[in-house]
Amino acid sequence: MVIPDELKGKVTIDVATAARVLGISRNLAYHAARDGTIKTLKLGSRVLVPVGPLLDLLAGQTDEAA
Repeated sequence: MVIPDELKGKVTIDVATAARVLGISRNLAYHAARDGTIKTLKLGSRVLVPVGPLLDLLAGQTDEAA
């Protein structure tokens, strides 16, 4: 799997960046973050997406399949 440039060297990214990487709208990404489809970390008022689980999502792997 080719890692998108926006993810290289990052441990976390914001939800808007995750949306761009996934090719979905920002609103859909926030909805997916709220319902748990996209794993997130909440630090204060910031919502961050860990890159590892996002790469798993891109590769088609889920917790159920692992």
